[in-house]
Amino acid sequence: MAETAVRVRGLRKRYGDVEAVGGVDLDISRGEVFALLGPNGAGKSTTVEILEGHRRRTGGEVAVLGADPGRPTRSWRARIGIVLQTSGEQPPLSVRELVRHFAGYYPSPRDPDEVIEAVGLAEKAGSRLSQLSGGQRRRVDVALGIIGGPELLFLDEPTTGFDPDARRRFWKLIESLAGDGTTILLTTHYLDEAEALADRVGVIAGGRLVEVAPPWELGGRATARARVSWTAPEGPQALETDSPTQVVAELGHRFDGEVPGLTVTRPTLEDTYLSMIGADR
Repeated sequence: MAETAVRVRGLRKRYGDVEAVGGVDLDISRGEVFALLGPNGAGKSTTVEILEGHRRRTGGEVAVLGADPGRPTRSWRARIGIVLQTSGEQPPLSVRELVRHFAGYYPSPRDPDEVIEAVGLAEKAGSRLSQLSGGQRRRVDVALGIIGGPELLFLDEPTTGFDPDARRRFWKLIESLAGDGTTILLTTHYLDEAEALADRVGVIAGGRLVEVAPPWELGGRATARARVSWTAPEGPQALETDSPTQVVAELGHRFDGEVPGLTVTRPTLEDTYLSMIGADR
């Protein structure tokens, strides 16, 4: 238990006759980056809100950092950090003023200036929130989420609306937090984000956890048949095989070294995810 940040057994949540979560079992290790994936309405947000202590469950057992989030205490809340998908109103404060203000809510906060530096906003510390870009404002959200030095950080769709460069820079920030030993529970609709950041991913659909595995193993990806494609004189060709190296070697011999248009692919995380949730492409 000392190495488990989140332990869930038989989690259920009903809204009248509707069962939003129907018997979820889940373990998240301390120091792990775990991504919870699922379509809208699958029970993902309800599950996370129960873990955060913001929603009561109908049944099951839940322990987050060894405590029941259904009976949260102030000391327990000081051990977790939450970054919501959307920010609230922007007070007329500078970045430094806001972070220092939030630091006062915690018994042992991190140094505000160190946190501002960690999220890459040292040059904007004196700027008002209204003067920041969307990506910079999101970094302020993370600063507020980690100012208390949380053992567990919840990130809800953290890069929604980011341009590609801002997303990659944000990933570096998350990687640095994980490197410092922070346990992170991430929800995202970006499959490349989950693959880049998560040690393991869980797919939830219809209120049930379909599978939990490292991204590269989910749905049998690691052992799935490969698709070898190339261009022959008669046109594009493709072959699905369990031995792509052998096929490529044979093609290399046939084409005397260089194989025109050669590609070797396996199912992507997106392909596997869509198959698991029963989505039409």
